Amino acid sequence: MAEEKIKLSKRDRLNVAWRNTFTQGSWNYERMQNGGFVYAMIPAIKKLYSDKEDRKQALQRHLEFYNTHPYLTAPVLGVTLAMEEERAGGAPIDDVAIQGVKVGMMGPLAGVGDPVFWFTIRPMLGALGASLALGGNIMGPIIFFLAWNIIRWAFLWYTQEFGYRAGSAITNDLSGGLLQDVTRGASILGMFVLASLVERWVDIDFQPVVSETPLQEGSYVDWDSLSMTPEGLQTAFQQVEEGRALSSTEVTTLQDNLDELIPGLAGLLLTFLCMWLLRKNVSPIVIILGLFVFGVVGHVIGLL
Repeated sequence: MAEEKIKLSKRDRLNVAWRNTFTQGSWNYERMQNGGFVYAMIPAIKKLYSDKEDRKQALQRHLEFYNTHPYLTAPVLGVTLAMEEERAGGAPIDDVAIQGVKVGMMGPLAGVGDPVFWFTIRPMLGALGASLALGGNIMGPIIFFLAWNIIRWAFLWYTQEFGYRAGSAITNDLSGGLLQDVTRGASILGMFVLASLVERWVDIDFQPVVSETPLQEGSYVDWDSLSMTPEGLQTAFQQVEEGRALSSTEVTTLQDNLDELIPGLAGLLLTFLCMWLLRKNVSPIVIILGLFVFGVVGHVIGLL
């Protein structure tokens, strides 16, 4: 360990932030983003540890499993930089504490990035750029490219700096509960975001027919009176737009009744079931295989 405390300069942290843009460059199925995380940490490790053995140990502890949204790696990196800085200065911070912070933050933050970046910011900027491009304005794709990368880079830098400042406070209060408060807050935020996405990501469609109700004449498209010509199909489309049904019989399925009761109820119950199985220490692989088998069998027997 270094005898005197070494501080990471702004330039050092900028080097880390720049390397963080390549986090996905060495993604692998075994430890996922661990290679990208280590690559980002190398400038800081070289600055903080002059001894070759200390550098090897630092690289080794950051080669453990790591995975989160690539942009939300920035605050995790910031906190880790602060902890490594304090450790290099002689603070009693071991590998378990550093890895615990990473694990405690990466899980909850993983669900935050998709709805913020992929489902909100990027579609909005894409729609803006596309609307300009459709009008023949060459600035459409240019505005999208510049705006997206400015927002992305600003987020990576400022959240890393926020994590670095918060990490300094954490290392000064390892026994005072601040670390627990940070990880608990990140967990609450992550669970809130994931819960809001259950209705989007979890889809169950029960196919059993509950009732079949004949419709009155004039409330559905009379295909027998239409010719299968462009004019006839155009008439059919117009009638559908007016609110006519495609069939003379209104079919109500079990899923229709469930949606009228509480939309998304089946998906929510399935999510709760998976959570209960995980709490019972059932392997996630077993749960995935069970859902696969249930889906296939349910489709074969007409349930799904």
